[in-house]
Amino acid sequence: MFQWLLEAALLAAATGFYLPGLVPVSFCEPGKDQVPDCKTTIELFVNRLDSVESVLPYEYTAFDFCSEQKSKRPSENLGQVLFGERIEPSPYKFDFNKPAVCQKVCIRTYDTKNSVDKGKLDFLKNGMLLNYQHHWIVDNMPVTWCYDVEDGQKFCNPGFPIGCYVTEAGLPKDACVVNTNFNERDSFYIFNHVDITIYYHVVEHEQLGARLVAAKIEPKSYEHPSDDAPNCSGGPKFLKNKHSGQFKIQYTYSINFVVDKKIRWASRWDYILESMPHTNIQWFSIMNSLVIVLFLSGMVAMIMLRTLHKDIARYNQMDSVEDAQEEFGWKLVHGDVFRPPRKGMLLSVFLGSGTQIFIMTFVTLFFACLGFLSPANRGALMTCAVVLWVLLGTPAGYVAARLYKSFGGEKWKTNVLLTAFLCPGVVFADFFVMNLILWGEGSSAAMPFGTLVAILALWFCISVPLTFVGAYFGFKKAGIEHPVRTNQIPRQIPEQSFYTKPFPGIVMGGILPFGCIFIQLFFILNSIWSHQMYYMFGFLFLVFIILVITCSEATILLCYFHLCAEDYHWQWRSFLTSGFTAVYFLVYAIHYFFSKLQITGLASTILYFGYTMIMALIFFLFTGTIGFFACFWFVTKIYSVVKVD
Repeated sequence: MFQWLLEAALLAAATGFYLPGLVPVSFCEPGKDQVPDCKTTIELFVNRLDSVESVLPYEYTAFDFCSEQKSKRPSENLGQVLFGERIEPSPYKFDFNKPAVCQKVCIRTYDTKNSVDKGKLDFLKNGMLLNYQHHWIVDNMPVTWCYDVEDGQKFCNPGFPIGCYVTEAGLPKDACVVNTNFNERDSFYIFNHVDITIYYHVVEHEQLGARLVAAKIEPKSYEHPSDDAPNCSGGPKFLKNKHSGQFKIQYTYSINFVVDKKIRWASRWDYILESMPHTNIQWFSIMNSLVIVLFLSGMVAMIMLRTLHKDIARYNQMDSVEDAQEEFGWKLVHGDVFRPPRKGMLLSVFLGSGTQIFIMTFVTLFFACLGFLSPANRGALMTCAVVLWVLLGTPAGYVAARLYKSFGGEKWKTNVLLTAFLCPGVVFADFFVMNLILWGEGSSAAMPFGTLVAILALWFCISVPLTFVGAYFGFKKAGIEHPVRTNQIPRQIPEQSFYTKPFPGIVMGGILPFGCIFIQLFFILNSIWSHQMYYMFGFLFLVFIILVITCSEATILLCYFHLCAEDYHWQWRSFLTSGFTAVYFLVYAIHYFFSKLQITGLASTILYFGYTMIMALIFFLFTGTIGFFACFWFVTKIYSVVKVD
C-alpha cells in the first residue's frame, strides 16, 4: 500500500511540476478578451550591479540610473540578502505584445562644478572602468545579452555592461571591442539605450494566454540630439575622461515581441545554461575522480581482504607467550589504541561542528538535486543551508558530548559552550569584519543591521539551545564501549621512519581527496567570484559522494600503516589527514585569485581572502570529521575480531 502511494505521489510530481516552488505567469494583450489571472503589463526589475574586477556589488540606485521611486520593493529572502542581491522595481514597463521604438525613460544632467554631481559622474566612470554589469529580471528570468564567441558559438551572459572605456593609446577595453565607432581616445562610452526582445509562446489547448520564454537585450550607445524627441540613429554617446562643465545622459529603450513555439516554459532557462560549455569538462572531472576512487578502493580492499585477513588469522592462531613476544604489527598496540587523545576537548568540539556541517551539506545538495534550489529560486540555496545549520545544533551537541565522554572528559559545561560558540563564533567574527568593510565601501552586499540581529537571534535562540539538548542526551548516554581494554601504562612508540611520521602522512593524505574535487572547485569559485550561474548540482552531489569515499579510504589506508608501525596516536592524525585537503583548497584559491581573477583594490582583496578563510574552515571541519569517523570505524572493527588475552 505504502509503495503504491509513493509511486502515485512521484507520478503526480513528475506530471504536475514545472519547477518546484515556481508557477507560470500568463500575459495577454491589453484591450482584448481577458483571461482570468492574466497580466497585460510586463514589469522589469533591476538587481545589484557587480564586476569580475571587484568583489563589491552596488545597488542599482548607487549609479544614478533611471529609478522608480513609488513602487514597493519585492521582499528578499535570507539567502538573497547574504549574497547582496537587491531587487528593485524599474521605470521600464511594457504592454504585452506592443512593440515600441526609441522610448524615452529619463534624462540625467551633471555639472562638474557641483561636487555632488561630480561625485556621481566619477562613480559612473569608475563603474565603466571596472566593467560593472547590469542584472535585469523579467518574469523571474534573467535578461540576457547574447553575443558570438569563437567557433561560431553563442554565449548568453545574464548581465550586460553599463559602458566601456577606450584608453589614451586608443585601445578599446571590455565591451568597447563590439563597435568600431568606439574610437575616441581616453573616453567612456555609455550604453544609454537597450534593444529588448521578449520571446513568448501561446499556450495551446488551454485558455491561458501567453508565457514568456526568453528575454534578450542588446546594449547600445546613442547621442540623442533632442531631449523631447529621442533619435536612435545617431553616433555613440561618450564622455571625455577630463570633461568639465555640463553633461547630459538620456536613457531610452526599444522593445520587440517574438513568438517562439520551440521553447517550452519549463525549459526556458536552458538556452542560458547550454551556452556555458562545461558539461564535457564535468564528465572528465567525474571520470578522473572515479579513477582515484577505484585505485584507493583497490588498495583498501587489498589491505582488508589479504593483509588484515592474514594478520587476524596469524594473531588468533598464536598459542604460546613466546610467539606473542616475537610478534609485531598493529596487534601490539591493542592496549593503547583507544587511549584518549591529547586535547580531546578541542577534537570533540571540532567533530561536533563537522557533523553539523556534513549533514547540512548532504541535505542541501539532496534538495538541490531535486530542483528545489535551482537558480530560478533566488537565494534558496543559501537560505536552506543557513536554516539547516541552525536546526542541526542537536547532532553537533550530541556527537561532541558523546565523544568527549568516551575520551574520559569531565568538563562537560565547557564542552557544550565550546561546541555552541567556538566554530560558529570564528565564522561570525570573520563575516562581521567583512561586513564592516562592505558597509564602509557602501556596497549592496553589506548586510543590514536588522538581518545581522536576525542571524544572531537564530544562533542564540535556536541553534545554541538545540546544541544544549543534544549535549544533554550525549552525556546521559553510556560511554562508547571499546572492543579492547586500555593499559594503565602507555606503551613506548618506536622510532618512526620518515613516511610514518605525523607530518608527511598528513600532507600526503590530503592530496587524493583534493584531486577528486579541484575541477569542480574551479566552477564553484567561478560562480562565486566571476558571477556565473551554478546549476550542476547533480555533478556536485556525485563529487560530494566521491569526496566522502576518498577521504575515508585515504585515512583508513594511512591509519593502517601507522598502526603497523606501532604508532597508536590515530585520533588527531586521522582528523588532520583528511582535513589537510582544506589547506590544498586554500592554496588553490590563492592560485585562482592571481591567475584567473582581475580583482583590483585593497578592499576587494581583503574580502576575497576573508570569505575564502571561512570556506576553508568549514571545509577543514567537514573533511576532518569524515576522516576521523572512517578511522574510528576501521580501528573498532579490526580490534573487535582479534583475540586479546
